[in-house]
Amino acid sequence: MAEGTAHTIEETVKAEKASMLKQPKAVWAVALASVFAFMGIGLVDPILPAIAENLQATPSEVSLLFTSYFMVTAVAMLVTGFVSSRIGGKKTLLIGLGLIVLFASLSGTSNTVGELVGFRAGWGLGNALFVATALAVMVAVASGGTATAIILYEAALGLGLSLGPLMGALLGGWQWRAPFFGTATAMAIAFIALIALLPKTPTPAAKTRLRDPLIALGHKGLRTTAASALFYNYGFFTILAFTPFILHFDAYGIGAVFFGWGVMVAVFSVFVAPVVQRRFGATASLTGTLVLLMLVLVGMGLAAGHSVPAVVVLVIVSGALLGINNTLYTELAMGVSDSPRPVASAGYNFVRWMGGAIAPFLAAKLAEHFSAPVTFYVAAAAVLVGAVVVVGGRKYLTEHAPHGV
Repeated sequence: MAEGTAHTIEETVKAEKASMLKQPKAVWAVALASVFAFMGIGLVDPILPAIAENLQATPSEVSLLFTSYFMVTAVAMLVTGFVSSRIGGKKTLLIGLGLIVLFASLSGTSNTVGELVGFRAGWGLGNALFVATALAVMVAVASGGTATAIILYEAALGLGLSLGPLMGALLGGWQWRAPFFGTATAMAIAFIALIALLPKTPTPAAKTRLRDPLIALGHKGLRTTAASALFYNYGFFTILAFTPFILHFDAYGIGAVFFGWGVMVAVFSVFVAPVVQRRFGATASLTGTLVLLMLVLVGMGLAAGHSVPAVVVLVIVSGALLGINNTLYTELAMGVSDSPRPVASAGYNFVRWMGGAIAPFLAAKLAEHFSAPVTFYVAAAAVLVGAVVVVGGRKYLTEHAPHGV
């Protein structure tokens, strides 16, 4: 019996790998556009010091580039389902991409940090419309089911997070405005690819109401997942948005560090997270990786101001843990509640992106008023809270969780 079960699992894994590569062109078009969209998150990382210098801004002022972006992204998540359920997924994706092209271009023309922060907010609106809809569209058109679509989506996220800093470094090393125009060009290419390759998506039979994502958060499993992800994302974006200021590297150096970090995010989200989840279950895996991430952040706090090489190594190591966590959180959010996936995703993303909005500004302020180590210790504490939320809400996560969590 055990031998037959093992044989069945092996066959299932092989089938999943085969189906992942055999996807319609529409899936690859959305995945490519997602890569470009996620590049916008880490794009400004290598040029944060250059922006601060050229626009005569403090690190906390420059960190508002992330805060405005993610704050608008979070709030806009509440309306994405309302929009896409009325005009269809394809039109929503194209509107999102169009807004990103517009505001990325305007960002490159900014003469003050206030203008740049405002244009990044508009960019965040486009990002919300695209990101919230992309996963739902991929789930609808991908062969291999929801799990395959999620892995492809997380692969696009990881690839985008790795290529964003690389493009930011290559273009930003020449001129700090160039990465913004580069992103606008990439998104315009994605816009054309979706027009050509993505078939018209039908509007859902049931239209999403504005309050539906908030109602979905009434489910204790989804609420637990979202609350934990908020604290996790605080740690995530402390690493991404604050670390460039303590490396004291030029744009190329910062870009190289976060390219390595992003590669780890991509590899571990696609190849390691499914193995870890099958072996230990989602909640146990999530708890373990959150505790490990907390220890990494404590290590970064101890190394900050003393050993730049240690900080670099820990940043790259964190990418592995972040990659696993990203996939686990997404699968839980998409499968733990009884709400339609787009609605559950919108509610979950509304809460979790708040962590991305709060972390960059608060991290920089803590460093300005106290010290860089304090910034990382606070992030470590936040991640630990995320782990405690998972443990405390475990029974709610296992009621409808995927793969028998």
